[in-house]
Amino acid sequence: MPLGFGPGNPAAPSPHLRELKEKVRTLLDLDDDTAVMIRQLACTEPDCPPLETVVAVLPMNGKARRWTMHRPTDEITEDDLKAVLLATAPEGA
Repeated sequence: MPLGFGPGNPAAPSPHLRELKEKVRTLLDLDDDTAVMIRQLACTEPDCPPLETVVAVLPMNGKARRWTMHRPTDEITEDDLKAVLLATAPEGA
């Protein structure tokens, strides 16, 4: 079985997730060698919504960047991405 596939791990990302990744690529003008990862995670911090979405940009050369949005992935819109990616510094920067 290929790594990452199996019960609970769909064989391909949802159309919405693929669309979000492409929007991130376009908004940040990323090259094809830069990986974009979008993950929905359970938030365990106090006063945090139960689900959050993390967007990570991982270039082949250079520093990784990460942004967190406190809502589920299926609620993230292009406007949300613009507001976070273009108007705020990545975490750890």
